[in-house]
Amino acid sequence: MSTDAAVQPLAVTGTRLKDRVAIITGSAQGIGYATAELFVAEGAKVAIVDVNAELAQKSAAVLDGGKGAAIGLACDVTKHEQTEAVVKAVVDKWGKIDILVNNAGITKDNLMMRMSDADWDLVLNVNLKGAFNFTKAVVRPMMKAHYGRIVSIASIVGEEGNAGQANYAASKGGLISMTKSVAREFASRSITANAVAPGFIKTRMTDAIPEDAKKKLLEKILLGRMGDPLDVARAVLFLSSDESSYITGHVLNVNGGGYM
Repeated sequence: MSTDAAVQPLAVTGTRLKDRVAIITGSAQGIGYATAELFVAEGAKVAIVDVNAELAQKSAAVLDGGKGAAIGLACDVTKHEQTEAVVKAVVDKWGKIDILVNNAGITKDNLMMRMSDADWDLVLNVNLKGAFNFTKAVVRPMMKAHYGRIVSIASIVGEEGNAGQANYAASKGGLISMTKSVAREFASRSITANAVAPGFIKTRMTDAIPEDAKKKLLEKILLGRMGDPLDVARAVLFLSSDESSYITGHVLNVNGGGYM
């Protein structure tokens, strides 16, 4: 678990996701890994899905610890046939899929006048089409079970925009709108769809931001600190559990008051 001093220890019950099966995309590291770690601690079986096969398998092995609670699967989320193959592999192994967390995402930042078509297309394909592909793949087994939790990782940028991130903002804004449409389409099958919109979270990506830029970003955050991946993971856990059974089509902001 995270050791950030600002993040208080969470009382893990080991039962909030007992016997649930989850797919978490982009989960070999960062926010996705923190979420997978928390899910396993709460009793879930988790498929660590990542474009990097070696990293996915290593991360799954660490989480699993010989308990049979995690597997690592390689997948390019932009490829429909690969997302279908992952879903089939998970169902074949564990018999069902209860939870999907659409976390896979990338950035290719540039001012719009300098942004290439390739960088626009790549970000939209990974961040938005990837979530579409996986959502479409999991809803069939979820409908058969008459149960499902779909949580997509959006962003503060998808709500307020950001200079130099037109592609990323469009992908995350689209993900929020898609989440609401999915909520409307599948509510009658007891499938909920929600989004978590993180703000300024300490990850490898934000570690690369120059210190002066970080200082300016922190000045906008009411709580005065960067978020930790565990802050986001806790929100995802809540929306993936039975505690959120009457919540769907919602966007849960996890940004320390950076956007309201």
